[in-house]
Order: sequence, then structure tokens, then C-alpha cells
Amino acid sequence: MKKILVILMLLVLAGCEIKEEVDFNNPYTNPVFKPVIADPSIIKADDGYFYVYATEDFWDYDSGVHNVAIIRSKNLVDWEFVGDAFTEKPDWNGLAYIWAPDIQYFNDTYYLYYSLSIWDDPNPAIGVATSSSPSGPFVDQGKLFSSNDVEVGNSIDPFVFITEDNEKWMFWGSFRGIYAIKLSEDGLSTVGEKVHIAGNSFEASYIVEKDGYYYLFTSTGHCCSGAESTYNVRIARSTSLLGPYIDKTGRDIIHSDGSLVVGDGNQYIGVGHNAIVIDDNGDYWIIYHGIDKDDPYLGNGATRRPLMIDKIIWDALGWPQTKNFMPSEIETEGPYFEEE
Repeated sequence: MKKILVILMLLVLAGCEIKEEVDFNNPYTNPVFKPVIADPSIIKADDGYFYVYATEDFWDYDSGVHNVAIIRSKNLVDWEFVGDAFTEKPDWNGLAYIWAPDIQYFNDTYYLYYSLSIWDDPNPAIGVATSSSPSGPFVDQGKLFSSNDVEVGNSIDPFVFITEDNEKWMFWGSFRGIYAIKLSEDGLSTVGEKVHIAGNSFEASYIVEKDGYYYLFTSTGHCCSGAESTYNVRIARSTSLLGPYIDKTGRDIIHSDGSLVVGDGNQYIGVGHNAIVIDDNGDYWIIYHGIDKDDPYLGNGATRRPLMIDKIIWDALGWPQTKNFMPSEIETEGPYFEEE
């Protein structure tokens, strides 16, 4: 019996030693930024920083409401607050909120596409602002289109994909279908007719081109119901930018719910509205928001959605997911970036 106890103790000690020897590169634990960075859009600027832009939100009673908060990091783990994108809130769509911005860089200019809407808005719209700096301030260029203009209900959540030949295509929509439309060379107007991309189950489009496929990430479920939120990230892919986009079962997502990328964890639920970053090892990282079940609300009653990151795993058939289709909730190895 004594020999068995000694062996067990040695095994335990060995296990502890192995655990102590783990030395993560750039370690992180979700969430990587609090109190809230909802609907994050990300870009890497020439200064070596990643900049993230977030939905308008109340943070706390000291700082108040941030009109598109901007934070930055060089490693996706350690973040600092930069300021707000807007010194004056766009008011061309009445007393609306700035939701789900999308940041792009072309023509030596930073373009911030954004939604102006309120809950149950009959005519939400998408606008655009520009800046010479990723930290702003951004100068509003006004409306790109409204829901009535393009005959697509709930026209919010813009995302712009720029092709190799510099064509710019905006994808947008929220539970009234996902659509795409070409933008002008200066990015300030639309060209031609809209194209139907996905059905009524989705919002928060984001596209990544990889290995001959266009991967369309979307979010589905309820984003903003505190601990009852059901948000999660779905995927479909196509060999053409304008579809058809097919899920893992072979169904066109005009008629399906897509395939899961990341859903609820044990502590963090309601995860979604993602962007993607590729690190210097060629690994893909999903940038998104989540909700702590034990701390689901901000001081004003809005859902608290802090910033999360996780590594994308590509399966043998080329489909993306997080580990176990869940957010990581313990210390984990982070992205790799060479020092500049």
C-alpha cells in the first residue's frame, strides 16, 4: 500500500512539474478587453498596431458613452484605449445609435462604415466616415444607403471585401437576408444592383479568402439579452465571392442555418460578430465579443460584451472552428508576432 501511495505522489509531482514547465508564447485569458467592445472590427496600421473599433456603448458612469471606441494592441492580447472615432455623433438618421462599424484602408485613407439604427427601427441606414489616421477623428461623409433605398429591411452590419483587382463589395444585413453590392472606387457610393447572399438567419458578415474558397462568417441568435443571449458564429463557403455559399451539409445558406464555428462556453456565452486576423505564423485568430454569465449587464442595463480572441482550427476538410466549438476560458497560448 505504501508503495502505491509513493507512486501516486510521484505521478502527482511529475504532473505539477510538467504544468510548471509550460511557457506560453504571448499568453492570454479571455476576455482580453473589458468592460465592453461589441461587434469588433479590426485593421493593422502602418505603425504596427492593430486597431479595433466597436459599437457605440456606455462603459461606466465616469467615462459615459463612447461613440465607436477605438482600442489598439501589437499582439492582440494587451490592449489600450485610444479614444472615440467620432467627436460629434452623426445625426443624419435622427436619434440613432452607431452600431457595428467596419474599418477599411484604401486610397491612402481609413474608411469607417457604420450603421445608424435604434431597436425596431423601420428604416436603419449605413453611412461612412473617413480619416487620415487609424485613431481618428473620423469625418462623417453621410449616408451610403438606407433600408428603404435598397429595399432590404434592417440594413445594418456593413462589411467591405476588397478583391485583388481592387473591387470593393459591401456585404450587409441583419435577419432580413444578407446582401452584397459593389462600391464606387472612392468607396462613397454604390454601383449596380444588390446580390442575395444568405437567408434570414444571419447578421454580421465577414469574409476570408483561403485555399480557393471564400469563407463567409456570420452570427445568428439573440445578441443582446444578457445571460439569456444565444448568439453564435456560423460558416459557409463558396468558390465565388458572390456565392452560392454552402454549409458543411452541402446546403446553400439562403436556405440553411450554416455550420457552427464557436458557440457557448461554460462561462462565456452569446459569442459572435467576429473579425479574423492572421498572425506571423500563419495561424488564423477569431476576434469577437462574448458575455460573462455572471456579469451580463453594463450599468445602464445594456448587455456587457467584452472582447474575446481564439485560435481557429481548420479541420481535414478545410472548415474552421475554435477548439471544441467553444471560447477558451483558461490561460492559453496567444498569437505570434515578430518584434518590429
